[in-house]
Amino acid sequence: MPDLIAVGQQRTQQWRHPVPEGEWVRLGRAPKDTSGWAVPWDYLISREHADLRWGDGRLEVRVLDAAKNPIYFHERPTTEFSLQVGEEFRIGSTRFKLHGEDSRGDSREESSVEERSYGLGELKAEDFGNSASRLEVLAKLPSLISKSRSDEEFAKHLVELLLLATPRADAAAVVGFDDDSNTSDREPDLLRWKARGDELTEFRPSRGLMRATLERQQSVVHVWNDAAEPGTGGGQMYTSSADLEWAFATPIVGKSGRSWCLYCSGKFGNGRGEPVTDPDDLRGDVRFSQLLGQFCGAIRRVRRLENQQVGLAQFFSPAVMEALTDSQTDIILEPRKSEISVLFCDMRGFSRKAEQSRQELRALLTRVSEALNVMTRSILRFDGVVADFQGDAALGFWGWPVEPQDGALPACRAALAIQGEFQRAQEIAGSPLHDFRVGIGVAHGIAIAGKIGTDDQAKVGAFGPVVTLGSRLEAMTKALRTPILVDEATMNFVKQSLPPEEGRCRRLGRVRPPGMEEALLIAELLPPESPECSVTDEQIVTFEAAVDALLEGRWSRSLRYLDELPATDRVKDFLMIFIALNDYEPPPDWDGVITLPRR
Repeated sequence: MPDLIAVGQQRTQQWRHPVPEGEWVRLGRAPKDTSGWAVPWDYLISREHADLRWGDGRLEVRVLDAAKNPIYFHERPTTEFSLQVGEEFRIGSTRFKLHGEDSRGDSREESSVEERSYGLGELKAEDFGNSASRLEVLAKLPSLISKSRSDEEFAKHLVELLLLATPRADAAAVVGFDDDSNTSDREPDLLRWKARGDELTEFRPSRGLMRATLERQQSVVHVWNDAAEPGTGGGQMYTSSADLEWAFATPIVGKSGRSWCLYCSGKFGNGRGEPVTDPDDLRGDVRFSQLLGQFCGAIRRVRRLENQQVGLAQFFSPAVMEALTDSQTDIILEPRKSEISVLFCDMRGFSRKAEQSRQELRALLTRVSEALNVMTRSILRFDGVVADFQGDAALGFWGWPVEPQDGALPACRAALAIQGEFQRAQEIAGSPLHDFRVGIGVAHGIAIAGKIGTDDQAKVGAFGPVVTLGSRLEAMTKALRTPILVDEATMNFVKQSLPPEEGRCRRLGRVRPPGMEEALLIAELLPPESPECSVTDEQIVTFEAAVDALLEGRWSRSLRYLDELPATDRVKDFLMIFIALNDYEPPPDWDGVITLPRR
């Protein structure tokens, strides 16, 4: 019987299954049939992708109608083909090679070990045996889960359950393997073991049995009848303990760089139930260990997901988290070119406050933390990604990994929400945000977004000119005396699609920031017209008329428009001061662009 070997792009992405004679086997990312072969690491493989059958010396392969991507045989897409030992096919980035029986490299053939292996589907009709005690074991699982705060605690309780459920076993263990090496080189890590009595003082699981279990992803039973030679091979081939004569192992496969096995071992005729004389005598015990292994695998996956979600929830909104949960995380986190919106938010005058609070830095840190909470809360509320913190500043972005339906509007809504919270805090004397103000820059454009960094340390972020532009817009809020500045692309989104009861925009003119050659059309993002916002819709029209006159070189008319605006409108001061500094007349080379001075 040949083996089919699957190999992905990473060393941990592999398995090896013996191909049964004359039986159809379902291959896919997550087959419904538990006896099917899962390839969970490759997102290009459909949940159910193909059926396989071995017969007459060839492996027949049929692609299912539900498969979304082709199978490549000899690097040509095909829907039905057969291959012989030594040939291979590919789906996505995963290669499948058919190996002969002699390629397993298993030296057990010359030993006295009798071996059986069982896939999940092979023991469905097998009676569990000891039903009452085994139901009691399953009933204890919820309590075991709640008590276990770590893998070590979980393994400890699991060993006790194994002994309770397998009365013919003299010892039970949970053994772990790191998945970053070849199975032939792996050294087992005995997480926890326990003997039923006091006779066993040493217990070392069979590395050969463990290797067979992990390579095949099946339960494997070893029975050796030469009791005079237990432990032959220095513990490499058999369970190294006093007179133990049989053992079986069941895999619990993880996706976190760590595989576990449930392991039981015992002697013939130990007086606790029917004696073991043949590997088939252990079929009921193996079936229950498979059931227990499935439960434990599910528990570990849920725990891992919970831990990941707790960590990722600090950076991703629920909508983004759902996308990450439904997709293969490694693929969706890969950096890619995306159309994104960037929000850069910084606190005004923080350096001065830090200097003034040198004796109360902890209290200042608490206030700064609350300010950052306001920023991140608003970014996540509108389904953005928190990319970075830089002292008292936060960077958020939208457009990756989930593309928003309304362009830059979520970033604008987040900016208005942040500004609103800080503005309301000014009226509350005891608020930690009292006397804190922020400047916010919002820009929209193309960037590389995703997991950025080195192999050892990485973070989710965005890279490109639009990120720099968001930072520059935030810096310009000080000179233009406005809390929120946006670029032209963002302004267009607001004017075309943002309801006025949510927010408004007014053009401020064309500027050239320090260190940049290209001129930018910038705009101010304003909350809706209300008693709290002193800028009315009529004043926006007047202000933009002043901007147009300024661009056209009709500065006298521009000043007349600006004079119509109230003194509380601080943004108009920027234009009036610029006109005054140029003696109220446009220079001969006036191109409508205001060059901002370096600060």
